[in-house]
Amino acid sequence: MSFLRRRSAATPAGPDFDVLAMDPGDWPGNLGAGLLPAPDGSCQGVFLRYDLFGGRGPAMIIGNLPEGSPARELLDGQIPFEVAQLLLALENEEPVEVTGAEDMPVMQGDNLLIVRRLKLSESRISCVQFDRSDNVLVTIASWDRPITDDLYALLKPLPAELFQQG
Repeated sequence: MSFLRRRSAATPAGPDFDVLAMDPGDWPGNLGAGLLPAPDGSCQGVFLRYDLFGGRGPAMIIGNLPEGSPARELLDGQIPFEVAQLLLALENEEPVEVTGAEDMPVMQGDNLLIVRRLKLSESRISCVQFDRSDNVLVTIASWDRPITDDLYALLKPLPAELFQQG
């Protein structure tokens, strides 16, 4: 698993929140993870990059951004951080913007999620977002695959310790 980290003393040791994602042991492809460091060394988010395409690019990116993370602050029409990371990984430099959003209820186990399905100018990208009860924003961006309700059943909390430096 590759981690993107700064090489200074202010490198975050890991998040102080659980990360909601698919368990790496359940995923048959390559997996990468990254931490978003703040200038004070705290962790401002975690994103996981799932690759089913045999090294030709990610199939999906799942981000977890806590309340106050600068990556959550978007201008009108601006794409989420996870969509930008997906485009970067795919070396796709075409401009993409958010053209609309639709809220829909989805069940995850016994929990009801209000999921925002973002509509993007690039139709091959699917993107959804929802807020967790601990105010962490989860964003799922997928390339050339629709995000169906089945995906939410696969999401589970991965402990913050999984992302600690050691």
